[in-house]
Amino acid sequence: FFFSLSIHLVSHAGLSALNMSNQKIKKATGAEPDEFEAQVAQELLNLEMTSTDLKASLRDLYITAAKEVDCGAGRKAIILYVPFKLQKPFQKIQARLVRELEKKFSGRHVIIVAQRNILGKSYARSQKTTGLRPRSRTLTAVQDAILEDIVYPTEITGKRTRCKVDGRRILKVYLDGRDQANVEARTDTYAAVYGKLTNKQVAFHFSS
Repeated sequence: FFFSLSIHLVSHAGLSALNMSNQKIKKATGAEPDEFEAQVAQELLNLEMTSTDLKASLRDLYITAAKEVDCGAGRKAIILYVPFKLQKPFQKIQARLVRELEKKFSGRHVIIVAQRNILGKSYARSQKTTGLRPRSRTLTAVQDAILEDIVYPTEITGKRTRCKVDGRRILKVYLDGRDQANVEARTDTYAAVYGKLTNKQVAFHFSS
């Protein structure tokens, strides 16, 4: 009897911890998080429970998905998707949060991207609203916003598109030179992640 009771109590504690970590990830489709997403959600919960700096800020925040992507040369990165409405609160703590998560997932850069929906050219508004699709939801605007998310909090100071001899296009992005010392080691990851998300090539440079 005591043995079965202890098993029940341990199981209940485990389920409670699982339910709490599940509050840190709410997938848009209502689907269950996969094993890696559950691991990330647990780390977010751990930070909320133990970090005096992040506790209050993380309480009402959650992600919608997490993915580990291969960046080549044996490097990997973690992309955290957050609800668009929560992007600003996440950005307020992003530097500290990324630093803590990168300690937990050593060797991997952590990138935070807002979840956005692209509306195609055939988009039709409901009868209640009129007008064109919002510009912020076009493919180009969403890809521009993803780029800004990836390099945040560094500012983009310029962009140029360069056409190669074979017809491929490379987007040259100039970042604020004042951040070069802190960001330069991450630009290969930024380029790989942007390529994975948009299927576009990008090269990062720093403005003087």
